[in-house]
Amino acid sequence: MAAAARARVAHLLKQLQRAACKCPAHSHTYSQAPGLSSSEKTTDYAFEDLQNMGAKNICLMTDKNLSRLPPVQVVMNSLVKNGINFQVYDDVRVEPTDTSFKDAIEFARKGSFDAYVAVGGGSTIDTCKAANLYASNPHSEFLDYVNVPIGKGKPVSEPLKPLIAVPTTSGTGSETTGVAIFDYESLKVKTGIASRAIKPTLGLVDPLHTLHMPSQVVANSGFDVLCHALESYTALPYHMRSPCPSNPITRPAYQGSNPISDIWAVHALRIVAKYLKRAVRNPDDLEARSNMHLASTFAGIGFGNAGVHLCHGMSYPISGLVKTYKAKDYNVDHPLVPHGLSVVLTSPAVFTFTAQMFPERHLETAEILGADTRTARIQDAGPVLADTLRKFLFDLNVDDGLAAIGYSKADIPALVKGTLPQMSEYDSPKEVFGIHIDDDSVEEEFKVGISEPKASNLCGNRAYGKSLIPPVARISVKSPAAAEVVATGSENGTVLGRGSRHLKKMTEEYPTLPQGAEASLPLTGSASCGVPGILRKMWTRHKKKSEYVGATNSAFEAD
Repeated sequence: MAAAARARVAHLLKQLQRAACKCPAHSHTYSQAPGLSSSEKTTDYAFEDLQNMGAKNICLMTDKNLSRLPPVQVVMNSLVKNGINFQVYDDVRVEPTDTSFKDAIEFARKGSFDAYVAVGGGSTIDTCKAANLYASNPHSEFLDYVNVPIGKGKPVSEPLKPLIAVPTTSGTGSETTGVAIFDYESLKVKTGIASRAIKPTLGLVDPLHTLHMPSQVVANSGFDVLCHALESYTALPYHMRSPCPSNPITRPAYQGSNPISDIWAVHALRIVAKYLKRAVRNPDDLEARSNMHLASTFAGIGFGNAGVHLCHGMSYPISGLVKTYKAKDYNVDHPLVPHGLSVVLTSPAVFTFTAQMFPERHLETAEILGADTRTARIQDAGPVLADTLRKFLFDLNVDDGLAAIGYSKADIPALVKGTLPQMSEYDSPKEVFGIHIDDDSVEEEFKVGISEPKASNLCGNRAYGKSLIPPVARISVKSPAAAEVVATGSENGTVLGRGSRHLKKMTEEYPTLPQGAEASLPLTGSASCGVPGILRKMWTRHKKKSEYVGATNSAFEAD
């Protein structure tokens, strides 16, 4: 593994942590999840939990779609039956914004509640966390607790009211975490609040609530679990962090991968591998949906301590800059890219890149997800995991890359810019993402054009008779060597071109390029399915849904 490549990955992962101060080198602090009750009909006894907390005036938060469904009705009936006073707030927005957060905060401040119950997915639970935080700190301004650099990132010093979280989706794990995410509309980016203080007091994990989820909601929620587990397991380890602050109150919520979070992440990943497809395909499969509900909680405990990295960092502008796309099975009145979908679309590219840093962990996760890694080389860890993810997503009919949700090459600069608020303000985006305008670094900039491709029969990694790797029309990059090699894919798949002994060597290593491929190729790079790694990294979209490709790869990879 090249030292320079490892250093670049380490540098990027460090910058993607969500707090300015990192945890101490060679030490970590595990933050225990809130109390959890997991069983069928556990929500029926919410009133007892509230009575035990001494609560007399309750704020029940949900969204308008859920307010008419059994999960909310069960809680309301329990409260009414036992004479507990409550008010319902059902204006939660799916994929919250700073405006929707502020509306909920105003409601909470006026209500003077002594406890909160959030019934819904991550949007509802996150909104309720924010309402509880700011109502408990009535003199605070909105940006006081919002993450830097957008907000001030102040530590939370005042105790909050009890909050019971009742998750109805299996994705965010928000019932276990000290994070609340929202769209900051004026900047068109996602950011959030991160503090252990906002963790719910109790999570009621009732698998019966998940039976009401449409299949696409199940899939997108499951993708969030998948990436929570993968990202926390491959996050920068706790022993590679810089020293922590002297006061524990300013210690960040995310510690880096560590021996305790690893256990939760791996276990969640095994459940996803076994049950997600079943949960999507059969809404009556209670075993599958129950296990995915637990996987969401387990992954939440893991990433709530370790943190996440590139998939989530890049997902925020993908969601925040949405134009007209409306996801299937989501009854909303505004354009929406579900969080789990925005996260998973970039995952093949991300893990190809991060595998340079922790290849063993990437191979391990690929094996958990079903890859045969017995003969895999350590240097192939990234492509192996990426192809495993492509196959996994292909099986679940995932939208075909960022083009399918309304993005084009022209949007790449805005997507990159939207990712930067998740990173240190001192970083150069050109250095971090490899989008160099300097003529000495690249031949202009990465040029990617995709024509209407024909299915290639040349790639060995196939599913249902269709190639998972589409042919590419043109990619041009600066060769790392003095002499540039140009290769063109012919109809029979052989490599033609000019270039001396380097071309001969490349022809021997990569005898089958996709039909229609025309590229200025580097003289180095790993092969996967007979295609040079540099090509795989730069595919941004593909028009045929039968051949899944997952990300705007070239714009976000330092290569």
